[in-house]
Formats: sequence, structure tokens, C-alpha cells
Amino acid sequence: MTTCPDREMALHAMVDGELDSMASVSLEAHVRGCAGCRAALARLEDIRARFAENDLRYSAPQSLRDAVVAMLPDPTTMPARRDAPPRVMPWLAGGAIGALAASIALLLAMPTLSEGTLPDELVAAHIRSLQVAHLIDIQTSDRHVVKPWFNGRIDFAPPVVDLVSVGFPLVGGRLDYIGDRDVAVLVYGRRLHRINLFIRPAPAGVLPVSATLRRDSYNMVRWKSSGLEYWAVSDVEAGELREFRDAFRRATGT
Repeated sequence: MTTCPDREMALHAMVDGELDSMASVSLEAHVRGCAGCRAALARLEDIRARFAENDLRYSAPQSLRDAVVAMLPDPTTMPARRDAPPRVMPWLAGGAIGALAASIALLLAMPTLSEGTLPDELVAAHIRSLQVAHLIDIQTSDRHVVKPWFNGRIDFAPPVVDLVSVGFPLVGGRLDYIGDRDVAVLVYGRRLHRINLFIRPAPAGVLPVSATLRRDSYNMVRWKSSGLEYWAVSDVEAGELREFRDAFRRATGT
């Protein structure tokens, strides 16, 4: 029994209590009729219960403390300070280790903190583009026309390719406003569906890992390369959206 690919992220969100009521009801109905997802949900709940029961606190090894202390100045070469408390170096070593751990934690958490509402903004922009007939500003499948169209309209150069050979024809491009700045949007087709690929300069602290998300009935794939961040949004299946990402990355070297 395997988990439905388009339900994996939703199952994690359900266990973490992050789904709204409508999404929870929909997913619960699916789980009742899907043995694979039901088993996956049981595994996730078991893991969460284990985390709650066990002490997962990790003590840094002495070797890390020794390495940090070794980077600090030799106290015998430092001028004495009248206001320095006794045993200042051991205290400083412990503080340095704590600061190092806090910096690492902040670095890992930064993408999550900075992107809390971004997926919702992107889904809203995707829906809005379909509803108000602002899907395309420049309508053509010729990448040599779409790419220079962005010149002078934004302060970066998005890569543009036509993926018609692998089933994702380029439809055109437009500008949108996401995360308090102008972003480039490339529009691709997939049968009767549309894929909006949002491209912007990557914010500081965003890790280069690729991720698949789901918001309501829309799938999203994110990746980062060469200083740019990419978000593909569509109602196609998650597997097809990952195929699109892989094809785009192969064609552009991103």
C-alpha cells in the first residue's frame, strides 16, 4: 500500500494541525476510503506520539566545545580588565556555543518564517489570473519574444524556454506583484490546464532545496537556482508539476 502522491503534504499538515476545517473534512473522507493514506496517517501519528514521549534534547559533544574555545583569543595575551568577572573565558566559551547554536537554528527557520503567507499569495495570484483575464501580457510561444519583453520592466532576467516537446507548451508571460515586489510570470499549458511559474530574486536565507506544497486544490513546486527563486502553481497533479520542474531545470540549467 502506497500513499497517494497528491495527499502526502496534506497528511503531514493534518497531523500538525495546519489544515482548515474544510480541507480536514475532505482529507478525512479520502483517508476512510484509501488504505494507503490511512496507513501513512497512522505512521505519522505514531511518530508524533513518540516525539512527545521521548526526551529528544541533544547535548553538543565536548569536541565542539573544544573547537569553539580553540578559536577564541588566548586569555593570557589579552589585557586585563578591571570590570571583567572571574573565569570570564569559560563563560564566554559557553556563550559562544549558545550563539552558534542559535545562529544555526535561525538560519534553518528563516525560510519558514519569511514564506509563511507566500504560498497563499501565489495561489491567489494564480486564481486571479484565470478569473480576470490577466493570464498573459505577452501572448506567444516564442521564447525569443517573451524573454526580451521583460527587459526594462523588472530588474532581473528570468530564463525562458518552450517545453512543448515534453508536453508543457509556453503560452506567454506577464508581470505580477508578489511579496511586495514585481515578479516575472511564465505561463505554460498542460492539456486544458495552466501552470503559472513565478520567478523572483531569491530572498536572503532561502535554502536551495526543492519542495512540493499543496494549497486547497492547487499544487505548488518551489526551487532555487543562480540567485532566483521559482514557484510553479497549477491544478495539475503534483507528479505532473514535478515533471514540469524537472523539464524546466534541464532546459535552463537551473
